[in-house]
This record gives sequence, C-alpha cells and structure tokens, in this order.
Amino acid sequence: MNVRKANKKDSGKLLELIGYKAEFDRSMKGFNGEISTNKGKIERTLFGDVPFAHALLLEVDGKVLGFALFHYRYSSFRGEPSIWLDDLLVVGRHRSKGYGAELMHALKIEAGKSLASHISWTASPYNTKAHNFYKKLGAEVERMDGQRPYFRWAMYD
Repeated sequence: MNVRKANKKDSGKLLELIGYKAEFDRSMKGFNGEISTNKGKIERTLFGDVPFAHALLLEVDGKVLGFALFHYRYSSFRGEPSIWLDDLLVVGRHRSKGYGAELMHALKIEAGKSLASHISWTASPYNTKAHNFYKKLGAEVERMDGQRPYFRWAMYD
C-alpha cells in the first residue's frame, strides 16, 4: 500500500475517481447533480502554475483504489492555515480494509507540513458508517447544519 501526491499524469484517473465519488454521494443523498469537470480543468486547477487543490492517491499493487482531494484555507483572525477535505473515497469493494484511514493519516502528515491547525469536512447525514469512522480517527463534530455534520480533526491540542 502506498499513498502519494497526485501529479498531472493522474488527471484522467482523478476524473474517474471524481465520477465514482459523485455516484456514491448520490446514493447517500449528498449530491444530486452532474459533474461538470473534465481532464483539462483538473490539469489546469490542480497541476497548473497556481494549484487550487491537491490530491493524494492510494495505490495497492500499482492500482489506484482511493483518493483524498483537499485545499488549504486561512484564518486571518487566528493566523493559522487549515485544510478542507473536499473528497475522500475508497473504491467499492475495497472499503473497510483500512485504506480510508491510511489516506486520512497521509492527509494529517500533509497538514503537519503546512502547520495547519486542523482538517475540516462534511459528510452526508445518511452516511453513519463514515461518521463512526471519522470519530474513531479522533475527529469531532464541530457543528451541525440541520442533519449534516461538519467534522474537525485537530492536529494538536
């Protein structure tokens, strides 16, 4: 098992993974639209001169089985960066094998390198399995928006 930063050559694979994530989110009633990104947009926005987001890929035996897509945020009041996790996905039958935890721990290492105070994200109200997974990692529900939890995983106390 290997987690690595995605590069421009991975743009097609990222597009495929984003498609899988959209399907999964539709099944969890977290997304009901269509994706409008494409390989060119991914190349430009993730791997251009000014990357707006970053991705980690999880590989097993050279095959990509999951990804985490994230970007940095900054709080002027706190004077601290943080990370917003936009997407986390382990492909279908490969779930519940520890791969999601591996991706999250790799993301935590990235957060540490940037001196980020925390990682934040949200999850579908219906994905209680994910809620339990995140809490097991040590994340806390920072707030609720109706039934939707917003998670926060502090990098240090």
